[in-house]
Amino acid sequence: MTSTTGLPGLNQDFIAPAGLRAFTGGDGPPVVLVHGLAGAAANWVDVVEALAARHRVVALELPGHGGSPPLGRPAGVAGFADAVATAIEAVGAAPALVAGHSFGGQVAVRLAQRHPALVRALLLVAPSGIATRSRGARVAVLASTVVRPGARVAPLAPRLADRLWFRRTVFRPWYVADASSVSGRATRGLFAELPAHTGLRGAARAMLDDDDPRTALRDVGAPALVLWGARDGQLPLDDAFEYARRLGAPIRLVADCGHLLIAERPDAVLDAVEALEQAQTRFSTSR
Repeated sequence: MTSTTGLPGLNQDFIAPAGLRAFTGGDGPPVVLVHGLAGAAANWVDVVEALAARHRVVALELPGHGGSPPLGRPAGVAGFADAVATAIEAVGAAPALVAGHSFGGQVAVRLAQRHPALVRALLLVAPSGIATRSRGARVAVLASTVVRPGARVAPLAPRLADRLWFRRTVFRPWYVADASSVSGRATRGLFAELPAHTGLRGAARAMLDDDDPRTALRDVGAPALVLWGARDGQLPLDDAFEYARRLGAPIRLVADCGHLLIAERPDAVLDAVEALEQAQTRFSTSR
């Protein structure tokens, strides 16, 4: 089954009362996918088909992103985490393995801290929250929500995504290390919803103004795994080791890979999910 959304095996839904747009499908242990700032569910397009063969997949769109309305009030990362929690409960996907990329990883940490019963395992793919607290990061992120360069390029993506020169031009060196590893389908998924976002500035401020996530990590009891591109141009490797150390979690560094790991190395994401499934099983057995 392939839905008209372009996410293979998943169908679109709007989750009440959270109001978030989600794409759901598959059968098995639930996996919830949470994209990054300025992202959308379609960012996971090269991951969802394989996941849905063995899991129930719920690919959410955060408030103010894609088809999801903004929160409608100033809210910190906790507000985004609570919206995700409401959605997970509404679709009956708890407890879920929650995979969060970038800002989605920061949200996932708060989710695991605030709603531990909903999270059975945590996959953090280059989560923001540590280096993004710097003054330089703040200026760059807030400027990007005003200029929105991705939204300006997005109309070109449907017809140019299969061309390597286009992927190199728009992704390197800030987003990926190896543009040839990003498929045309993944490129279209990364650009698909960029013009539709209605709450980027609020989400950016939530990300930048959040309390230091390192203080929350001690409250995360679920098994976790940290996944990071060894050539991430946005977040330093020091953050990867800090997350892993404080969580007591394994870390996987993916060679020749940048920040958009979910598009550049989807197989690494799939391998990490399966490793976490095995770790969660051992964790449950030992309790």
